[in-house]
Formats: sequence, C-alpha cells, structure tokens
Amino acid sequence: MRIQNLQKSFGTKVLFADASYHFPDGERIALVGANGAGKTTLLNVICGLEQPDAGGVVVSGQTTVGYLPQSPNPNPAASVLEECQAGATKIVALRDSMEQALARMQVEHDPKALDQYERAETAFRLEGGYSLESRATAILSGLGFSAADLSKAPTDLSGGWRMRLELARLFLRQPDFLILDEPTNHLDLPSLVWVEEYLRSFRGTLLFVSHDRSLLNRLSTLTLHLANGQLQPYRGNFDAFLAAREERLAQAQAERDQLRRRREQMEHFVERFGAKATKAAQAQSRVKMIARIRDMEDTLAPEGEEETVFIPIPTPPKVPRIVLKIEDGAIGYSSPLASHLDLEMERAAKVAIIGANGIGKSTLLRTIAGRCHPISGSFNLSPGVDLAYFAQEQRETLVPNDTVLGNLVRIGNISEKEARAMLGGFLFHGDAAFKRVSVLSGGEKSRVGLACALSQKAGLLLLDEPTNHLDMASVETLAASLDDYEGTVLFVSHDRNFIDAICTHVFAMLPDGRSMLFPGKLADYERLAAVAGFPNVLKPQEPESAAAPDTKAQSPKTTGSHQDVKEVKRQRQRLQTQLAKLDEDNANLRRSLANLESQMASVDSADFSKTADLHKAHQQTQEQLDASELTWLEVAEEIEILSAKLAALGRD
Repeated sequence: MRIQNLQKSFGTKVLFADASYHFPDGERIALVGANGAGKTTLLNVICGLEQPDAGGVVVSGQTTVGYLPQSPNPNPAASVLEECQAGATKIVALRDSMEQALARMQVEHDPKALDQYERAETAFRLEGGYSLESRATAILSGLGFSAADLSKAPTDLSGGWRMRLELARLFLRQPDFLILDEPTNHLDLPSLVWVEEYLRSFRGTLLFVSHDRSLLNRLSTLTLHLANGQLQPYRGNFDAFLAAREERLAQAQAERDQLRRRREQMEHFVERFGAKATKAAQAQSRVKMIARIRDMEDTLAPEGEEETVFIPIPTPPKVPRIVLKIEDGAIGYSSPLASHLDLEMERAAKVAIIGANGIGKSTLLRTIAGRCHPISGSFNLSPGVDLAYFAQEQRETLVPNDTVLGNLVRIGNISEKEARAMLGGFLFHGDAAFKRVSVLSGGEKSRVGLACALSQKAGLLLLDEPTNHLDMASVETLAASLDDYEGTVLFVSHDRNFIDAICTHVFAMLPDGRSMLFPGKLADYERLAAVAGFPNVLKPQEPESAAAPDTKAQSPKTTGSHQDVKEVKRQRQRLQTQLAKLDEDNANLRRSLANLESQMASVDSADFSKTADLHKAHQQTQEQLDASELTWLEVAEEIEILSAKLAALGRD
C-alpha cells in the first residue's frame, strides 16, 4: 500500500499537503501526531470511509485490508460465536460454496457440482476452515468472553463488548493490512495483554493509533509522524522516535542558524558596498545568494508548536487521615458483582482498581459516588470529605444541551471567570467555551468532564477511565497533575504507564468476588500477590477448551434446583417487564423533547417569559430522560447477569 500526493483540508485547516508514503510489508507501524493533526482522517481515507481532496491511496489487488469499524454490526448473527466466525469472510464463502454444491448433488448427479465441491473443499481445508470454530473460541476467550457468552445473542451485549466482538471478527479474518484506531479503549488489563501478544505475532502489516505510550513502545517497529500535513517515518518504537526527532530538529536548527549567519554577513556586505561602482557586481551577486538562502531557510522552517493541555487541580481542603472506609461491602444490582469488599483509604493515597471487565470496577466507583445503592455493607466517607466523580460515559454528568461553560459553572460551582480560566487550560479558547456539549467529539467531552471533576476542590477524586479519548500529551499532563495533587484518588484505567505514574496502591478485584489492597506500583502488586497466593489479574487466562461449555453444563456444581431456576427466571421476567416500561417512558420523553424544541423554534423571541418557561421545561425533560436511560442501562445489565446465571445453572 502507498499514499500518493494526498491532500485534505477542512476549511482553512490543512491536514495533508501532498503527503506521500509507501508502507513497508510486515511492519507494526504506530501513527502518531498532535490532537487534530489528522490521524483518524488518514485512517478513514485509507479505509475508503472519507475521500481526499486530491491524490489517493494505491493498494495491491492481492492485498486484503481490515479495519475496526466505529460502531458494531447492526445485523449480527444469532450468537457471539457465529458472529465472530462470520468475520472469516473467505472461509464462510467457501463453506457456502460447498453447501450449495452438496445441495445440487443431492437432487441431481451433476459432475460439475462434484467438481465445485472438491475445489471448494480443498480451498476450505487449506484456509483452515475445519479449525475455524476452535480459533474463534480462542480469540473470544482471549478478549474476555466466557464459555457461557459464546451462545449469547450479540444484541444482548453492552456497547463495549459489541466492539470487542468486532475486534474478534477482525482478528479471525487475518487481513494482510490491519488498521486499528485506539484498539485498547474497550479492553481491561488482562485482555489488553492478550491483544498485545496477538498483534506482536501478527504476520501482516499493522497500522495503528494509540495514546498508550507503553503499548506504542512495546508494539511498534516503525513510527510514522504526521505533522504539518506531511508523514515522516522513524525506525523503532515511540521512545526511539522521540530521540531521533529531537536530534533531527536540533540538526535542522543548526542548519538554520548557519544559513542565517551567512545571510546576515552578505546583507551587511550589500549595505556597505552596494553603492560603490567597484563592488557593484559583487554586491548584486550576493543579493541573488541572499534570495537563494532565504528560500533554503523557508524549506527548513521549524515545525509548528503543538498546543498541549494544562491541567490545574485546585488544592483541596484538609481532611481526616482516613478518607474512605468500606467494610464487608457488596455491590451490584439484583445480584452481587463483588462482595466482602474491605478498603480503607488514607489521605493522599492514590489507588488504582484493576481486574477483568464486568467484575464491578466501575460499579464500585458509582456506588461510592452515590449513583447506585450498595447491596450490603458500609460505605463511609469521613466527615468533611467531599468527592468528585468522573464517569466513563460523560452523559452521566454533563447536560448535552448546555454549553461547555455552563456545565463547568454548574458542576464546579465556580464563577464564570474561574471557569473561563480553567477551560483555557483544557484548550477551550474564545467561542469554544460556548459550544453545546452535544456537538463535541469524544476527546472534547472527556476534557470537559475532567475540568468539571477537577474544579470541585474535592478531597476524594473518583476517576473511571479518565484517559479514554485523550491524546498522549494530555494523558502525560493529567498524570503529572494527579501525581502532584495533594488529595486522594481512586481510579480505574487500562493504561499501565498512567497507573504506574500515579498509584501508591493497587486494589485488585477477582471474578469470584475476592479483592485485596497492595501497596506500591503494578510490579509491586505482581510480586506481593505471588507471595500472598493471590491470582495475578494482569496475566491473560488460558483459553477454555471447546468442551468446556458441555462439561460445565453436566457438572452437578453448576446445576441448580428447580426452585433456584424458577426464582432467577421470575426475577428476570420482572426486570424484562420493567425494561419494556422504560422503553415506553423513554420514547414518550423523546417525543416531549421534540415537541418542546418545536415550540422553542416557533415562539416569539421577544416573549422572554414563554421562552424561559420552555427552556426550563426542556432542561427538566432532558434530565428525566438522562436518568431514565441510565436506569435502563442498569436494568439491562441486571438481566444480562441473570441470563448468565441461568446459563451457568444449565437451565436457560
């Protein structure tokens, strides 16, 4: 694959200016650049999702290109396993051809049908068709899917798990050229380790964008820097790129300094002797040389400075030595995700919560923040401790129809002047502060959410995946600010560098509900966990064998009594009824919003009283819809848990 004279602009912003590059085979290429440099746009152009203004992408006819879509397949197969296998399009087409030939052979003795079957079967066997199911199972297991998940309908999964399934489909397809934009955003640490190992063994060409510096260093063999509309390759990983770029910039600066000195000497000569007849010819010669040097200086112009986030965190008030204490806590919804939780956080501790997806890390933060009720146990904040919560989904905290500035003033409880100063640090300058949250990108919403959480001068910060959607410079700035922060932090992140830059303790949670607090960084946790006989959640689990689901179904330990099954089914039926009612309520609220928006558009702008009433009603209805949608997500998660429980009992 190669890019030829690519041009692309949005208004006055030039992303690509006659950019050209030939991708070498078999490399793992990290595409890096500042926020807004055009990395995602470049990937979209390569995948054919966007068209360039000029130039293009040339791909060999034999090359298969695979990329992770931005949203899951709207019409998936009946089960997770079938949907994953559908990603191997070539094998699926060969299997269909075999089945068509067999169908013809059953109704007529056609030698052509036999020949079609034999050719398709040979190709199917050579492509690994007979091992397709076992390979799909291994990939799904590595990405965190349990044996019980394989028979679930993909539409029953959450958005994050749907994207994991898309990643599994892509890996099973095994394209020649693999394109991934932030592939780790939906992964927990164990799955991230598995994905990294898989990509290291990938035989094709990999082009990926990531803001995880640790992943960039361990995975990339070549770094492609996008800046000023051009692509500049550097051999090696991200740290090697930084060193080589620094050396190149220093060399370019030395060349510019040398040219400047030569030009100034010649300009001085022209000023001194230009009017003398005996020196006129020499002066004119130097005038031409000065013009040529200026052209050379233009070609060596320094790269533009990349704007970076400045993240100020106000100093919190003094708090007691013990900030938070959890005793024998159980969290979840209709059934516990984790139980017997014991956690005592001291002032200024920074605790990273780690563990597989779905075991309650985010639910623990939401419970402490008061967004959902604990099932049992005590969750106590010490007197005088205020908390601020950054949710993984910003719709939990931000009002989409309000402006960036309005959200910060309301949530941070600060003046407009203070809010404008803080927003400048988060790259919202001038009129950008008056943008509505609903039109912001994922990265912009994350920056607004962080500004809202950090502005509250809270003694305890609860942060759920704060680095998602942030560029690398912003992640490093956030890590440095949190490291200097005098308050207490409890956070969830899949970025190992970010965790190690901040944490003083690691709180590890296991799928069986156990948990334990370890002092130190991730390496300390692994060492101390081994001593304590506590499982290492950072290591990917071994894939379950194909026979595992049947074995579990026949095991007397997983077969529930009739009464147990009946009770779980009764709970699930009740929740399904509640979910249907919530669907109806949400539809009514959306109709009310549309009606109010229609009235707001038609009302006389001079009628201030009517306009204010409509705006207030719209805001209240939007808040009701946000709360109802959040409840819908919680109920849907409870139904998923109960369905998994029934599957484990072998009675679904």
